[in-house]
Amino acid sequence: MTSVNRALALPAVLLLAGGILAVSLPVSSKAATTTTTLCNSQTAPVGGGAYTIGNNEWGSGAPECITTDGSADFTVANSSIAKARDGAPGGYPAIYKGCHWGACTNVAYDIWFNQTPTTSGAPNGTELMIWLNHHGPKRPYGHRVASNVSIGGRSYNVWFGGPRARHGWNTVSYTMTTRTASVSKLDLQALVADAVRRAYIRRSWYLIDVEAGFELWQGGAGLATNSFSVNVAAGTRSRHLACHAVMSHSHPADHSTTDVVVRTADRAEVTTVAHFKTGNRSRKLRATVHGRAVIPYGVRDALAGYRVRVSVTVRRGSRSGTCSTWFTPRPA
Repeated sequence: MTSVNRALALPAVLLLAGGILAVSLPVSSKAATTTTTLCNSQTAPVGGGAYTIGNNEWGSGAPECITTDGSADFTVANSSIAKARDGAPGGYPAIYKGCHWGACTNVAYDIWFNQTPTTSGAPNGTELMIWLNHHGPKRPYGHRVASNVSIGGRSYNVWFGGPRARHGWNTVSYTMTTRTASVSKLDLQALVADAVRRAYIRRSWYLIDVEAGFELWQGGAGLATNSFSVNVAAGTRSRHLACHAVMSHSHPADHSTTDVVVRTADRAEVTTVAHFKTGNRSRKLRATVHGRAVIPYGVRDALAGYRVRVSVTVRRGSRSGTCSTWFTPRPA
């Protein structure tokens, strides 16, 4: 990660950053057999090239290194990192599968979400973090938006922070209310679905990276990931495009204006047709980068009490979707 990436948790925080479906991450302080030492920002492929381990000491110049035996594991061998508790961590030693700032493993998946299938630099979607355990007063970036939420049989507090001046992505964090040192077969689909429902992740975005590691504020020697694996379910991309429409005023007065407010994929083409008793009125507009379109309709000499249905069609590339809404004019 670069210096813009991690400004979150404790002297040492165990994080599972991004992902979908199954991640196995048993953790202990037992040192592993070492064959490779990585310091500063050095990286190395492990697990036959399926994963990459990176030391990623981006916020400190103190001596700090990790070791690996070439399997999907690593140990913090030594660390003199001593960062202020009210600032960013000194490093984030981690293992990942996917594309991390343009450096990709054999299979490109990350829980980083991007608006396009790949990126040569920083992602432009959302960083989804899962805090399994932490110590001290550190907390996730942003503000707590929900407490004691039951997701996939576990309880989480949910935090969200929007883009900062130093980067352009959102960060949503799920902190386990019952802390743990290890997880096995943690199904992330339910967490991703929750983030989608909260509009922190869009269905049209791509999962590009799954990582697991430790944020180091103070020391950290002996922390270890004993094993790590990621499995992403195979599937086909749905051809249906999300479409949701509401009226700004469901009962507008005659000679006023009411808007059709559409939520869909970013930059989708939006076509609306209002079915007035006197005839149809069609409008076309392109959604914003946030997937929002507002189409005004003037209500002139409309029949009061006549329900006007508005049909909506959205298109982007080969994908399309439909939805509808309505309004009923009232006397002026």
